[in-house]
Parts: sequence; structure tokens; C-alpha cells
Amino acid sequence: MTLTQERKLDIIKQFGENEQDTGNTRVQVALLTERINDLTEHLRSHKKDHHSRRGLLMLVGQRRRLLNYLQRDDLEGYRALVKELGLRK
Repeated sequence: MTLTQERKLDIIKQFGENEQDTGNTRVQVALLTERINDLTEHLRSHKKDHHSRRGLLMLVGQRRRLLNYLQRDDLEGYRALVKELGLRK
């Protein structure tokens, strides 16, 4: 299932400062996390879909880079975001 426009706006409102704040690192990480979760569910039922698996790995790498940036830039914000999203690290 793809990320609907309404769900995307909800995520932007929740993690951004306002509705237009799509470039914020917190918003980008939250959107990537939502897409990663959707792709993970897809791959559980379609085990041989290697093209989507590659896309998932690319999304995970992008999120990891953004989280590393956030950790360097704002450690407390990083910890709060990881806790709020339920990420392991």
C-alpha cells in the first residue's frame, strides 16, 4: 500500500513545525520510516520481489544517513525522534 496524501499530511503535521515544513530532517525520517514499514509488509508476502527489496535497502540507507546527520547536529532531537518512531538505535 502506498503512502496516501492524507497520511503524508498527518506525518508532516506531527513531526514538522507547520504544514509546509517538508524539508525538516525529522519529517523526512518519519516519511521514510512509513515507507519502509509499508515495503517490509509487502516483502513478507512477496518473498521473491528482489526489485522492491533493493528499493527497501536504499530507503534504509537514506534514513540511516539522515539519522546520522541528526545525531551530529541535534543529539536530544535525535533521541526523541528515535524513541517516538520506535527505532532500535
